[in-house]
Amino acid sequence: MPTLFVTGANRGLGLEFVRQYREAGWDVIATVRESSPELESLGAEIRTIDLADAAAVSAVRAGRQVDLLIANAGTYGPRDAADELAAGEWLDTFAVNTVAPYLLAQALLPEVRAAGGKLIVISTRMGSLADNSSGGYLAYRSSKTALNMAWKTLALANPDLVCVPLHPGWVQTRMGGQSAPVTPEQSIAGMRRVIDGLTRKDSGDFFDFEGTSVPW
Repeated sequence: MPTLFVTGANRGLGLEFVRQYREAGWDVIATVRESSPELESLGAEIRTIDLADAAAVSAVRAGRQVDLLIANAGTYGPRDAADELAAGEWLDTFAVNTVAPYLLAQALLPEVRAAGGKLIVISTRMGSLADNSSGGYLAYRSSKTALNMAWKTLALANPDLVCVPLHPGWVQTRMGGQSAPVTPEQSIAGMRRVIDGLTRKDSGDFFDFEGTSVPW
């Protein structure tokens, strides 16, 4: 039975990843800061971790082969940084959105490699330099742009694995809001199809949940 390791699993996209992969017969290791009744009902192995704690992230081990890592957890952070307080929050956003996923991938590399697995990170089109025509959301955009670069670097350093950032679409979650056009079910089903089809030739590229290439 294949194993998924997914972060940010207590709600939104992470919770839907757990639900769909469990329904497909996967073992799931789901990490959270705080669990939820919805997650606990799905039969995943739940682990508590604070992604802002770099030492804790670096010490993570699955204890088994990992067929698929999905680094999903993220935060918005401040929309601008005009003072010292906002600057500190901006740095905190980088810690969670950029540094933690990369450290987690490094920590789990031996277990992913043992399975010939895939390393997926949930990014966003808002991190695309080519796509930024509206500005705003400074911390979120910049941390995701840096995340894309980190994942590209991860892919180049590990040519035997598949390392890909995915844009989930504008999804009806607490972060995306209820006016978003894509449901969590649609987003995760789409990303699962994309993930299933990824090969090493795709490693280091950036795709959306429908499999369309996203510009850097």
